[in-house]
Amino acid sequence: MSQDLVISYSPFEINSAFLENKRLVELKKEKTNLKFSVGDIYLGKVKKIMPGLNAAFVDVGYGKDAFLHYLDLGPQFLSLKKYLDTAISRKGKVPSLNRFRNEKDIDKYGKINDVLKVDQPIIVQITKEPISTKGPRLSSEISLAGRNIVLMPFSDKVSVSQKLELPEEKTRLKMLLQSIKPRNYGVIIRTAAQGKKVALLDSELRDLVVKWEKAFFQLIEVSFPKLMIVELNRTAALLRDNLNVNFSSINVNDYSLYREVKEYIKTIAPEKEKIVKLYIGKTPIFDQFGVTKQIKALFGKTVNFKNGAYLIIEHTEALHVIDVNSGNRSKSGNDQEANALEVNMAAANEISRQLRLRDMGGIIVIDFIDMLSAGNRNKLFEKMKEEMKGDRAKHNILPLTRFGLMQITRQRVRPEMNITTTEKCPACQGSGKITPALLFAEKLEEEIGNIVKDLKLSKLTLKVHPIIAAYITKGIWSLRLKWRVKHKCKIKIRKIQTYNFLEYHFLDKFGDEITK
Repeated sequence: MSQDLVISYSPFEINSAFLENKRLVELKKEKTNLKFSVGDIYLGKVKKIMPGLNAAFVDVGYGKDAFLHYLDLGPQFLSLKKYLDTAISRKGKVPSLNRFRNEKDIDKYGKINDVLKVDQPIIVQITKEPISTKGPRLSSEISLAGRNIVLMPFSDKVSVSQKLELPEEKTRLKMLLQSIKPRNYGVIIRTAAQGKKVALLDSELRDLVVKWEKAFFQLIEVSFPKLMIVELNRTAALLRDNLNVNFSSINVNDYSLYREVKEYIKTIAPEKEKIVKLYIGKTPIFDQFGVTKQIKALFGKTVNFKNGAYLIIEHTEALHVIDVNSGNRSKSGNDQEANALEVNMAAANEISRQLRLRDMGGIIVIDFIDMLSAGNRNKLFEKMKEEMKGDRAKHNILPLTRFGLMQITRQRVRPEMNITTTEKCPACQGSGKITPALLFAEKLEEEIGNIVKDLKLSKLTLKVHPIIAAYITKGIWSLRLKWRVKHKCKIKIRKIQTYNFLEYHFLDKFGDEITK
C-alpha cells in the first residue's frame, strides 16, 4: 500500500492531506497562529474549584477557562506539584528528576479540594482542543511523545504498545528501555520502535528528558499563563505518527516548510529524506494531486461509494448518524440478503474512512441495511473492526442490534473537520437571478481590454473554472486567440478547480493579482 502526504501552505493556514493508494483518508487544517493544540504543556493557575463536579477550572490563556477533572490529575500529581514549587522558589534551578524524591500517589477516589486551591500554579497538558462553546480539556498526567517512545515524568513503569504483536520483540524492547531509562521516568514503547537499535532509542529518550527539564529553566520569572512545552505542529505530528516504510512521497509547496519537513525527516528517519519533494507548479498543489476533487466528493451530506450505493451523514453536537442506502442497485428478490451484505461490507470501508477524514468523535450510530442472517451481521461486525484498525483515535465498536444499528464511540480531541462543499452562485449571489450567460464572454473580453489598455500589458494570466477554461480555449480559432490578436496581449489560461463556476481573476507577469 502506497502512502503519500501532500502539504499545502498559505500564510494563514497549513493543510495536510494523507493519501493511501491515492485515496484521501486524513485531512488536517492548522492555522499558522493556532494555540492550545493537543500535547501543549502550560503553566496555568487554578481559577475555580467545583466540588460537585470533582473538577477545577484552570486559566491557560484561552477565552474560557479550561476543564481539569480529579481523575485527570494523575497518580503522581503531588510529585509534580512539589517539583513545580521547587522550580518556582529556586527560579528554575531544580535538581534533575532522577535525583528527585517522589511524593506518595494521590487517592484514586479523593476530592479535588483536597489537592487543589484557588490561585494555585499548576502544570497541565492539553488533551482536547476547544470545541464549540467549551474551553480546552486538561490533564496533569504529563507525557512527551517521540517517534518511538512516549516519556512519562514521575513514573517508573515501562509498557509496550498493544499493536506490537511479536512477544519476543515486546520482551526485548521492554528490557532494553528498563536498562537505559533514568529513575523517575516512565516510558511507553510505540509500535514504530519495532526492530530499532538501542543507540537510536537511547538518543530519543535523552532528547525527551532534556526537553522536559529545559522547560523548568524558564521559570526564572513566573508569569501566568505560560506555554512551557510546545507539541509539534500537526504536520510534524502526522509525520511522527504515520511515517513508515510504505511512504512513497511527501510533497510541499513552500520552500521554508519543505526545508523544515526535510530536516525533521532526516532526524527521525534519514533513509526517507529523499521522498520529500518541493512542488513548484503553477496549478494549486491540491488540484495537482487530485485532493481538491476528493474533498468536494467526500465532505457533503451525501457520499457515494459503490455501484450507486451511498451514505447520508448527519451531525449534532455529540452524536453523528450515518444511514446506508443501496441506491439504484437492482437484484432479484432471492439475492436480497447477499445484496445487503455486499453493500454493508463496502459501506464499512467507506465509513471507517469518513470517521478518520472528518475526525468525527463522540457517539456514531450507523443504520445499515437490514440483514436476517446472524452470521452476516457478525461478518459485518468483524469487517468494521478490521477496517478501524488503522484508526489511531481510541474507539469502541458494538455489535449490530436487532434493528440493524451499530454504535461506535470514538475519541474526540479536536473540532470535527467540517467543509462546505456546496457553493453560492457567484453570478446571482444566492438571489436565483443572473445576468444573461450569453454575455459572460463579452464581459471577460471587455475587462481584458480595459486592463491591457490601462496597464499597458503584453502578458496576462486569467484564472478560471476548468469548464470556462475549456470554453475559452476550444477550437483552432478560440476565444483566447481572438482576444490575443485583438488586444495584442498574450493571454495564459489557468484552470482552478476550487473556483466557483463563473469566478475569475487576472494576474500580471509577476503572478500578482490585478484588482478589477
